[in-house]
Amino acid sequence: MLDPKVEIRSWEAQLAVDDASYRLQLAYLFERSAFYREKLAATGVDSADDAGGLVEIAELPLTEKQELKATATDENPIGSHQCAAPSEIVRIYSTSGTTGTPSYIPLTADDLENWITGSARSYAASGVAAGQRLLSTYNAGPFVAGAALDGLERIGVCHIPVGTGSSERLLLALELLQPEAVVLTPSYAATLVETAADRGFDLAGSSVERLLVAGEPGGGEPAFRSKLEDGWGARVTEAMGIGDIGPSLWGECEEQDGMHLGARGFVHVELIEPETGHAVELDEGATGELVLTHLQHRAAPLLRFRTRDHVRVRTSPCPCGRTGPRVRCLGRTDDMLIVRGVNVFPSAVREVVGGFSPDVSGNVLLEPGSPGVKQEPPLPVLVELANGTRADDSLAAAIRQKLRDVLVVQAQVELVPFGTLHRSDYKSKLVEFGARPESAHADSGRAKDP
Repeated sequence: MLDPKVEIRSWEAQLAVDDASYRLQLAYLFERSAFYREKLAATGVDSADDAGGLVEIAELPLTEKQELKATATDENPIGSHQCAAPSEIVRIYSTSGTTGTPSYIPLTADDLENWITGSARSYAASGVAAGQRLLSTYNAGPFVAGAALDGLERIGVCHIPVGTGSSERLLLALELLQPEAVVLTPSYAATLVETAADRGFDLAGSSVERLLVAGEPGGGEPAFRSKLEDGWGARVTEAMGIGDIGPSLWGECEEQDGMHLGARGFVHVELIEPETGHAVELDEGATGELVLTHLQHRAAPLLRFRTRDHVRVRTSPCPCGRTGPRVRCLGRTDDMLIVRGVNVFPSAVREVVGGFSPDVSGNVLLEPGSPGVKQEPPLPVLVELANGTRADDSLAAAIRQKLRDVLVVQAQVELVPFGTLHRSDYKSKLVEFGARPESAHADSGRAKDP
């Protein structure tokens, strides 16, 4: 445990510490944030005293990412939530900007230190320790993952940054440098299992003992995790961050029973109902969307920020000794489809299909017939067969029935040959709106359930 004094503190004591930090953070927002002064005043909250403490936080408005982006200008590309003076800012990260102009995320020296501390706690929870070699595959560049990788130095591991773009180079590094741990996305971990098999490389017999996966849901899905552990011969734990709030905020310990909050003391955690925004208690088994609030941030702190991550909460004591709620990410609420009133997460579909291993590869693609969240049944789902497995109408029907039993969704399941669906060295695409050209997945071995 990297920071026992903090990580085993009772959750009640942690909340008391956080409440004091929160009140100071609110005072700072009213002093320096034009965005939050205006936003809170619109709801009748004109001072930090009016806002109260953490007990009253659910009475304050939620913050949406698009609200922040709407205040960015050419003169102030960060937005009106920037609080720190330019001279105080030591680093500026950005989002990928795949859906438009990137969002810029500034940090003061103290902000950066807190990010690194939280990330180090999260990664250390997996069991990696000083003196071990850890290979990373993230091409962090301008993205917040760079600060998470800085956390590896805090742990004391020997960091081997390889990046993506050449699986051959990565396999060679595994063979020659003998790392005990690898950090990568679940999708790339799965891709490498297949790549290694094609190259005759004994991945399960390599030096790797721990696989730390992050960047997308999947590492906590039992069937998918089992596939990775069998393929790598290593224990899989996952981590999770939210770019606007911080990298690797959460990290799973060796018990593999949900991710602990490595950023405790720096971030306050809430749960809400995605549809209504109403607060949900952090009780055992509760599900909802994560909402996060900075507690000690200076450059551009956020209050009640909607992460769009849909999680399940665990509160039972963890044998590792760390306290507080743990979470398992079930999917992104902005990836969710609604099929005749039923919420369907693509990652949940993948998890159900993964239960049909060894007949399937575990790769799936949802192909909604019309744009938008709301869809009419049946929901088209492509399921890729395992290598050497031929299409079978009874298998397609069994998968369709299982999806209906578990997720209460009517699906049209189409089996496609191994290798049909795209592999990724970063994140997998699980949804593609509109039917693709027939040639994209045409093959005589396809089967379709009635």
